[in-house]
Amino acid sequence: MDVISPIHLSTKELSESQPLSSVEMGKLWATYTGNSMSIQILSYFLEHCEDEHIRTLLENGLSLSKDFLQRIEAFFNEADFPLPIGFTEEDVNPGAPRLYEDQFYVHYLKYASKAGISIYAVAIPLMMREDIREFFVYCHECTTIFLGQINNVLIDKNFIAKPPIIPTPEYSDHITKQTYLNGFVGDVRPLHALEITHLYDNIENNTTSKALLLGFYQTVKDEKIRALFKRGLDITDRSVKRYMEKLQEEHLLTPSFLDHLVTTSASPPFSDKIMLFHKVDMFSMKIRSFGNSLAVNGRRDIALMYGRSLMNTGLFVDDATNILIDKGWMVSPPKAFDRDKLH
Repeated sequence: MDVISPIHLSTKELSESQPLSSVEMGKLWATYTGNSMSIQILSYFLEHCEDEHIRTLLENGLSLSKDFLQRIEAFFNEADFPLPIGFTEEDVNPGAPRLYEDQFYVHYLKYASKAGISIYAVAIPLMMREDIREFFVYCHECTTIFLGQINNVLIDKNFIAKPPIIPTPEYSDHITKQTYLNGFVGDVRPLHALEITHLYDNIENNTTSKALLLGFYQTVKDEKIRALFKRGLDITDRSVKRYMEKLQEEHLLTPSFLDHLVTTSASPPFSDKIMLFHKVDMFSMKIRSFGNSLAVNGRRDIALMYGRSLMNTGLFVDDATNILIDKGWMVSPPKAFDRDKLH
C-alpha cells in the first residue's frame, strides 16, 4: 500500500519460534470448532441443491472451511497442541430428505460468514505472532470476497429486500437538544442511518436464525432440546417483529421471514449434538450483534428493546449450555493454569 510507509525494525524474532499465546490459542480454537461444524452442515446442503449458482456458493463455503481447518491444524501440530474435538461425519446424515429450499442456503451462508468475519476482525489486532496474524487476515479477506458473492446472488435472484433508502442530507449539523434521545414520549425524532443499519442487520440475522431453528425443531430427537428450540423460536419471532415494527413506523422496507423455506420433513439430517451447539453459537453471536447495535444507538426505546433481547438471548444460551454439559457434549476452550491445585 503506497499510503502506508514500511517500518524496518532492527531486530525481529521469528514468529514461528514463539509459543502460542492465550489469545492465539482461543481464536484458533474457536475458528477450528466453528469451521468443523460448517463442513458437516454445508456437506448436507450440497446433497440437496439444484440451483447452479447456489451450488457454487456452497462449494466455495465448504472449500474455505476445509482450507481454514487445514491451516489451523498445521499451527496446532507445530505447537504440539491437541486438535480440538470438532464435528465429524457422524454428526450428519447426507441421505436425509431435504429440510431447506435452495434459497435458504444463501441466507444461511451470509449469516455464517458474518459470524466468521466478526471473529477474524476481533482476532487480527490481538495477534502478536505475524504468521498467525497473517492467517486471520487471510481468513478475513477470503470471507469478505465470499460475502460479496453471496450479496450478488441475493440481489440478482431477488431473494432479499435491499436496505432502506433515506434522503441524502442537505448539510451537516449538530445535535442541540436532549430530546434527540427521546423514544417513548415527547418529540421523538426519526431513526438515524446507524439505527436503521442495525435494525436491518438484526432482522436479517434473526429471520435466518429462526428458519434454521424451525428445521432443527422439526427434526430433533431429544424432548428437552425440542422444548428449548421451541422457546428459541418464540424469542426470535417476538424480537424480529419488534425490530420490523421500528422500521415500519418510519415506512421503511424490511427483510421478510424465511419460514416458508423450511420443508415439512421430520427426518433428522443432523445429530442433536451439532444442532444444539449450532444454536448456542448462533445465539451467542446475536449477543455481539446487540452490543454493536447498542453502541451506535441514540434512542431510549431502542436501547430498552435491545436490552430485553440481550437478556432473553443470554438466558437461552445459559440453559442450552447447561444441556450441552449434562449431555457431555461441551468441549472446554484452552484455559489458564489452576494454581489452587498446587496446594
